[in-house]
Order: sequence, then structure tokens, then C-alpha cells
Amino acid sequence: MADLKHVTDATFEEEVLKSDKPVLVDFWAEWCGPCRQVAPILEELAKEYGDKLSIVKLNIDEQPNTTREYGIMQIPTMNVYKDGEVVKQIMGAKPKRALLKDLEGII
Repeated sequence: MADLKHVTDATFEEEVLKSDKPVLVDFWAEWCGPCRQVAPILEELAKEYGDKLSIVKLNIDEQPNTTREYGIMQIPTMNVYKDGEVVKQIMGAKPKRALLKDLEGII
């Protein structure tokens, strides 16, 4: 499986907010067990639905400005951005079926 693209505070606006398709941003950290659990599921979703949804990762320890700006208080948190706005927030590690249900109407 390919690693998902990582975004930074510096690239967030261009890669996420200005994207022409919805973007799911996985706010995560190396030390977060549930984040590691959901990572392979997000990679599967990126392979299966990459034409409809971009999936990227943002390390909260390395990118504090974006994390603070969007009020991320727990991880994993997955925000879906469309046209520069948060249209969905998914909190906690979930199985693939539950994530797909949360993403209905987006993918």
C-alpha cells in the first residue's frame, strides 16, 4: 500500500482548501494507537475512491497552526473539506464500513 500524501501548515491551503474535489484530512500523530489502526483503512479508501475524494494526512505535532485553527482536540479526527469548508467531521478510529457510511454523499 502506498503511503498517503502528507500536508503541512504551509501546503494546507493549496492542497486542501483550493482542491477541486473533496479532501479528507486525517489529523494524526505517531504516538496515537487508534491513528495507526485507521491508517490502512484510509489507504484502502484512497485506492478505491481516489477519483472522487483525496485523502491526506496532517501530523498534529509537526503542524500545530492548522491543528489549532480547526480546533482539533482529539485524534484521530478526520475532517472532510469541500470548496474550502469543513463539510464533515469524523472522530475516532472506525472500521471501513462505518467510515464508508460517514462518507455517504461525498464519495
